[in-house]
Amino acid sequence: MKKMVLYTLMLLLVAAILIPATLFAAGVQEGGKERHAFVFKNTGNPYGEKQMDGFRIGIEEQGYEAILRAPDLPTAEAQIQIVEQLISQNVKSITITGNDYDALEPVLKNARKAGIAVLSADSAVNPASRSTHINQADSEMIGRTLIQAAYDMVGGAGEIAILSATSQASNQNLWIEWMKKELTDPKYKDIKLVRVAYGDDLRDKSVAETEALLRSYPKLKCIIAPTTVGIAAAGKVITDKNLIGKVKITGLGLPSEMAEYIENGACPYMFLWNPIDVGYLAAYAATAVSSKKITGAVGDTFDANRLGTYKVVKASDGGTEVLLGPPFKFEPSNIAEWKTVY
Repeated sequence: MKKMVLYTLMLLLVAAILIPATLFAAGVQEGGKERHAFVFKNTGNPYGEKQMDGFRIGIEEQGYEAILRAPDLPTAEAQIQIVEQLISQNVKSITITGNDYDALEPVLKNARKAGIAVLSADSAVNPASRSTHINQADSEMIGRTLIQAAYDMVGGAGEIAILSATSQASNQNLWIEWMKKELTDPKYKDIKLVRVAYGDDLRDKSVAETEALLRSYPKLKCIIAPTTVGIAAAGKVITDKNLIGKVKITGLGLPSEMAEYIENGACPYMFLWNPIDVGYLAAYAATAVSSKKITGAVGDTFDANRLGTYKVVKASDGGTEVLLGPPFKFEPSNIAEWKTVY
């Protein structure tokens, strides 16, 4: 009898240890829901806040729990620490907006080895680090469109500059690469790209970099800022320095932040997509990969509820991606209706 009791107690003890561990390893808190994480570049970024909100909505409407994380500074080192914490929490998936294309590879591989689905969104990590990437729009289209806009604004001749985010941001670098390729067309022979500056997606640094561009290049006619933080900072500088009409701004911006500068003429027009939809699409892609409905291979399809059905396609970096759609043009005729949306 004593042996039977001891044997039963041992079984109960093993079960008490293994059952929670099994649930936890599957990305589920004991008695809770599946947890899916989104890691943005840094805190205090309105674009990132909208993107994370879209991810949360997409995860929660599927009945799961969303974990939203972002470091104080937009560095790979800070994101690595967050990912390590998420691995220890055994979340079901991690979607990351990478601060560095390659530096995150070791920690993201560790996450995948632990059975966690890993995707990138907005700013890609390399293909070895992810199942697939959620991209806002075709990178070539974005880069070429921004140069065409600058060409239009300066009347086909003059000095232009680019105010980017961080020098390691893969999406920014790819757009800039396509901008430079577009500039090789003979039609741009009178356009001179004088500098690519980096504001690191920090407001104060972006303001300082804009001011430095204006001091260094007094003949500057247009600043292209393919970052929501940078374009808003440039708009403020141009407005405060009474340079409206002398130096034009275009790029990628939030309508709510850029309405003032579109309405006062500092920015004739700009482009963007809905960051809420980027996060929302990422939520459905993350659950599709983590549930093994798709692997992230070319040709895979999945349903993203209100956004419809999406297909995984080949990305220019050799991996795969899912494209949200083409960028939208914001200008004086439509900014009023959009500035209260996002």
